[in-house]
Amino acid sequence: MPSQILPITNFQPPKKPLFSSSSSSSSASTMLLKDIDDPLTSLLISSSFKDNNNAIMSVKPLLSKASSFNNSIGSGGGGGVSCFYQKRRRRAASDDSLSCVSNGSSERSSFGRDVRHVASETFLVTRLALKMLTYLGVGYKWITQFLALGCYALLLLPGFIQVGYQYFFSSQIHRSIVYGDKPRNRLDLFLPKNSDGPKPVVAFITGGAWIIGYKAWGSLLGQQLSERDIIVACIDYRNFPQATISDMIDDASQGISFICNNIAEYGGDPNRIYLMGQSAGAHIAACTMVEQAIKEAGEGESTSWSLSQIKAYFGLSGGYNLFNLVDHFHSRGLYRSLFLSIMEGEESLRRFSPEVMVQDPNFGNAVSLLPPIVLFHGTGDYSIPSDQRCAWQYVLLRYT
Repeated sequence: MPSQILPITNFQPPKKPLFSSSSSSSSASTMLLKDIDDPLTSLLISSSFKDNNNAIMSVKPLLSKASSFNNSIGSGGGGGVSCFYQKRRRRAASDDSLSCVSNGSSERSSFGRDVRHVASETFLVTRLALKMLTYLGVGYKWITQFLALGCYALLLLPGFIQVGYQYFFSSQIHRSIVYGDKPRNRLDLFLPKNSDGPKPVVAFITGGAWIIGYKAWGSLLGQQLSERDIIVACIDYRNFPQATISDMIDDASQGISFICNNIAEYGGDPNRIYLMGQSAGAHIAACTMVEQAIKEAGEGESTSWSLSQIKAYFGLSGGYNLFNLVDHFHSRGLYRSLFLSIMEGEESLRRFSPEVMVQDPNFGNAVSLLPPIVLFHGTGDYSIPSDQRCAWQYVLLRYT
């Protein structure tokens, strides 16, 4: 191997000899560096130096391999230099590895929390979906209804995109305001652009067959009414199988209570609050009013809101007598076992049938507490028969 020559400028050799005997590359490997304190200088001197005749001497390359480096330095002072740099490299590598471990552990911790959150949400949705499938079975009716709904949604997709864009990006919509401590106790507020004076308020409960209801279903209504200077509050509630009808009524009652007690902070008029429900939401809203009337008619039972704060109730395509709906829903794929599970058993149908409840003689004092009721139902509606509106409207006219 040819010798490597590394010149050193302005170097003055020390007075004491640096070498034990000869000037060959093999004897140079046994040099002593006791009189030089700087390790870097020692390495440079060991790789290139001058003898007494100013002849340039050379040694074997120091950094060709780790083994040749150790052999060329020897076991004397050069070994101290080798140990010094080896320790320094090990310490730097250790610091880097500790830093990487620290950063990596914090990133893994944050990533782990995100993964656990997503996993828990996925597990909950999957568990509820599987539970739902145990009720639905593999009946062709609900499958065909689901496919029909999907095709219908596909045809309306351009409109959905427009409404969805406004829902997520409009500054006039306050989404997911918390009104309770239960899952899905949230509501959306649609505020008018004009903020002059207190605005009338509509508390809206969406439909969804007690299974797929969601507050965003009321976004089109909210946008339309907010353009007409009306505040709309779309109340979300737990669906089956996460909850049953009594839980849904409790959620609706808490949402109405929040609106009655806090809407003034958002520019609403607490003296002009109207309740509205659609389909299953109309049924839930009607049951909520009936139960609230029973509470207020009782002696000493405390309530967080009053029916006197509701100026009117508007029911859209609702069902108010469950006894007349069990067979109808079964024929349309909402099977009897599933429907009775939602309504907490056949023995509870009376309690959750507002049309039946208002005919109870013991309910006389409570009926007088109900606000004015206006019911709407299309004659071409096949999901819930339109005679449901006529029957309850007749009962209300008779008993109020």
